[in-house]
Order: sequence, then C-alpha cells, then structure tokens
Amino acid sequence: MAFTLPPLPYDYAALEPTIDEATMKLHHDKHHQAYVDKLNEAVGEEGLDGKSLEEILGGISKLSKKARNNGGGHWNHMFFWETMRAGGGRPSGKLAALIDEAFGSFDDLKTKFNEAGVGQFGSGWVWLVASADGKLQIVSTPNQDNPLMDDAPVKGTPIIGNDVWEHAYYLKYNNRRPDYLKAWWDVVNWEKAEERLAKVAG
Repeated sequence: MAFTLPPLPYDYAALEPTIDEATMKLHHDKHHQAYVDKLNEAVGEEGLDGKSLEEILGGISKLSKKARNNGGGHWNHMFFWETMRAGGGRPSGKLAALIDEAFGSFDDLKTKFNEAGVGQFGSGWVWLVASADGKLQIVSTPNQDNPLMDDAPVKGTPIIGNDVWEHAYYLKYNNRRPDYLKAWWDVVNWEKAEERLAKVAG
C-alpha cells in the first residue's frame, strides 16, 4: 500500500504569526507531498512493499539515497507537524524535570537547541531525543536524516524536532534562521512531546 500525505492537524494559518500561512501551504502541500511521491517510487523500485516507515528507516543503511532522503523526509515532516500547535506553552511534569536535569533549565534547553539549529551547516534538523533510559540530549542531523535511522551517529526517540531547511522559514524570515528558531518555541506542542516521552520512559 502506498504511503500518503496526511492532512495538517490544524489550519494553514493556525501558527501565525510564528509560521505564516503561505509557508505552511508550500511546505506541506508541495515539499512534503514530493517526499511522499518519491518514497513511493523507491518502495516499488527496492521491493519495500508492506514495510512500515519505521522498518524502512531502521534498515536505511542498506537502501538507496532515494529511500533515505524521501523516507526520512516523510517521517520527519509528519513528526514536525504534530510537534506544533497554536498557543505553545511550557513543558511540565516528568519532561520538565528531565529537561532541568539534562540542561539546567528550560531556558538553557532553548539556548542549546537553538545553537544546534544555527550550527547545522546547510539543510537539516535539530532534535531533542530520549534514550531508552529516558535521558535527554540535543542532536542535529543533515538533510532528512533522523535519530531512528540504523546508522544515525546518535540514536534515540525524538521528543521534539525542528526543521531548519530554508523552505521551512525563508518566506517570512529570509536568511534569519536564528530568528525563526527563537520564534518557534511559541508553537511547540508540549502535550505531544510528553506523550512521546511516556512511550520511552514509562
């Protein structure tokens, strides 16, 4: 069965003014759709029918660059849309405690996360990931790679992740990636982040 593009979990304009409606339409309807289309081509070409996206990523080192870039692109973007919501907020409960333990404070997490995002050369992603014991760390990945891939330098379960490809922010922020990263915290869906952590840390 072919992979499909799921609809956004909110309206295109829901994340204004942090992310503008025009960017959301272009990013979701054009860029994400292109990853889905090319992933489906790779599935047919490489005999991957019946495999879940997570299974594909878990064996990505044995597959083509086409499968890697587009399988990662599809997974990363589905994760990204769900990582955001209107209103944002702050982490609470166990996640907030683990953030304090790992980084000192929520503000320190934001500073280190933004530094990793600014420091990612070219296109890529920055992630907050949890290891099997629930410990948190910040990692960045190039292109459409992610920490679920079997050859990822740092493996873990993503809790939040931000897209630092220019297509994610250029219409509004132009080349000002630091401004985009700073503004993005206003739309992070911490309830979703806490759900993801619960699946790792119990």
